[in-house]
Amino acid sequence: MTIRTLIGAAAFSLAASVALAGETHHIAFHVDEGDAQVMNLTLNNAANVRSYYASKGEDVVIEIVTYGPGLTMLLEGRSPVADRLATMTLEMGDALTLSACGNTHKKMSEAAGTELALLDGVEMTPSGVVRLIELQEQGYAYVKP
Repeated sequence: MTIRTLIGAAAFSLAASVALAGETHHIAFHVDEGDAQVMNLTLNNAANVRSYYASKGEDVVIEIVTYGPGLTMLLEGRSPVADRLATMTLEMGDALTLSACGNTHKKMSEAAGTELALLDGVEMTPSGVVRLIELQEQGYAYVKP
């Protein structure tokens, strides 16, 4: 390897490092279980990811997509993590999106005989699975705790 190649490689590495500074990372978390432990693990992962990138001066955008039994995470009066979600939503603002599967919501509401209320700030997506596909197609990293 010549000196010129080494200098070029070092310059490229430095440029790549500078380009990453201030980068915004996009992560989709998938929750399809009604287990409070899984929900808390998801929130722990989201908080840890946010802290890690903040320590590097980088931003993170997180979307938590729920369907099936995982929809319980976002149901008013049923969510075992409602208080944590409220706190995280206040702290993260627009950097955190909570998405509820419309298919699951419709079926659960029909079974309950009433429209089930979602937590404040939750967005309804027609299909949780399709939403996860869309996010991955947009370059989001996919995490299933």
